[in-house]
Amino acid sequence: MEKKLLFVYNPISGKAQVKNSLNDILNNYTKAGYLVSVHPTQSKLDGYEYIKSHITKYDLISVCGGDGMLNETVNALMCVGDDFRPPLLFLPGGSTNDFASTLKIPTNLKKASEKISNGKPVFCDLGNFNSKNFVYVAAFGAFTSVSYDTSQDLKNKFGHLAYVVSGIKELTSIKPHRVRVKYDDKVIEDDFIYGMVSNSDQIGGFKTAKDMRCSINDGEFEVVLIKNPKNALGYQIVLSDLVTQNYISEYFITFKTSKITFESDDEISWTLDGEFGGKEKTAEINIIEKAFSIIL
Repeated sequence: MEKKLLFVYNPISGKAQVKNSLNDILNNYTKAGYLVSVHPTQSKLDGYEYIKSHITKYDLISVCGGDGMLNETVNALMCVGDDFRPPLLFLPGGSTNDFASTLKIPTNLKKASEKISNGKPVFCDLGNFNSKNFVYVAAFGAFTSVSYDTSQDLKNKFGHLAYVVSGIKELTSIKPHRVRVKYDDKVIEDDFIYGMVSNSDQIGGFKTAKDMRCSINDGEFEVVLIKNPKNALGYQIVLSDLVTQNYISEYFITFKTSKITFESDDEISWTLDGEFGGKEKTAEINIIEKAFSIIL
């Protein structure tokens, strides 16, 4: 019986590069013995809705787009039980492609699609944020709104540079949040300008700490908290640590955990996989071990 593959892609993601590789991608899938159905997304969440409605008809789901497209796809996969959940082949077509960088998936779409023949499914953990799923990062504070506030036209024109420019503009408006952090029978309370719970070695195009490299299925998140610097020198130290990927100053708190809770008296804006995740006073974050499989 011929195997069936659903290929869903965002035609405007990144610099719309998928249009130049579409023939090579479909050719690779056909040569691998798949009967291919294709769906270009028409709007936000269209990929989620389409995959969710058709998932049980296919042996493999492949998508091309940015981290938002990846988030939509994995959330659609989680709508069916483990026995009906096909593996995912992800082609990175976004501007930054954080999670794909961690997985070492080639940004060359032709090469990435060749993984259908020489790759194998690997289980991957999934994050759960107040009942919302995220693939690789939940974060609040400095720069976290850049990914969803930066226009698609700007991202298509300048790529990752668009995030950098937007991030620099945000430097003048960073506001700390008083947060109680609870994990593993520990409690930390301080003023933080940034908090991140991730399952990725790269966030916003920047590498995470060298001693905090992740494993995508070890059942733990990598957590980074940045305390509020009191002066310009403190900000300089924080930026230096970020550039060198050595979070050794007094402003950084790093650890690993499978469950964590953030509490604040004020609502805090969160981002989930680069998209706006809502404003919350309490955020309970858990890991779902080996939730889905991805071909690597």
